[in-house]
Amino acid sequence: MDIDQEKVEQTVLALLYLTSFKDKFGLRTWKGHDWEVMNSLHEKGYISNPATKAKSVALTEEGAKLSQELFEKRFAMK
Repeated sequence: MDIDQEKVEQTVLALLYLTSFKDKFGLRTWKGHDWEVMNSLHEKGYISNPATKAKSVALTEEGAKLSQELFEKRFAMK
């Protein structure tokens, strides 16, 4: 089966909004998703480096905005 990697990344980014929380450093989210996708999101500048011992990653300003937009687009009732 061929997979549209961009759609997968957008869906994961939307789900990162679902599990996001604010701390004293900004918006963070749990990183329990596919490593390849998480690395790609990091390379695109949406999240901090997922290759750390921390159980969460920080969403960049751009990543937080896009994450919320994608979540609302995919999951909000109209």
